[in-house]
Amino acid sequence: MAPVNANSAHASREQFVKRALMTGGAVAAGGAVLGALPKLASSAPSPAQDVKILNLVLLLEYIESAFYAEARARGALRGELREYVQVVGAHEQQHLSAVRGALGNKARAKPRLRFGNATTDPDAFVAAAINLEDTSVAAYNGQATNLTKPTLAVAAKIVSVEARHAAWIRAIAGRPPAADATDPSLTQAQVQAALRKTGFLRA
Repeated sequence: MAPVNANSAHASREQFVKRALMTGGAVAAGGAVLGALPKLASSAPSPAQDVKILNLVLLLEYIESAFYAEARARGALRGELREYVQVVGAHEQQHLSAVRGALGNKARAKPRLRFGNATTDPDAFVAAAINLEDTSVAAYNGQATNLTKPTLAVAAKIVSVEARHAAWIRAIAGRPPAADATDPSLTQAQVQAALRKTGFLRA
């Protein structure tokens, strides 16, 4: 990937993305297709299945919130990347609290994490952020039809914001914010494999 120059982004793009983030405009359509996705689990939605899926989502939110928190604390990123970290990090903290609150005492423990230079080197950060946000959207999409309606309603509000995060970081990297008309979906096993592949999870 070409080196990222966070200060060279055009003002028009910045304004467009920021407006979409703050007002709920559609930068990416990840949340819009939730209801149309194929069923990926053999069992019908149930409260017990909600717990299993929410704990998968919670793992993602633990990683994302810690990733952005460390990037902010280390203070190595500048320009629009720094703003991205501040805005998106705050969102992920809220997502984490919401999912953990929904699970109550059934919530999984926070994993041990190690991000290396992904929270200080601009290119490594952008690559990791794109990967995490894309995985998050695909994970929510993949489990949409496996959730009960009340839990799906909560998940839909989160996945639409995750899709905007993915669009923003792609725009910073000079990539199309939404390359396709629909987003892919991942099974639980695929999500777990993708997270292990990042190397952020410590045994």
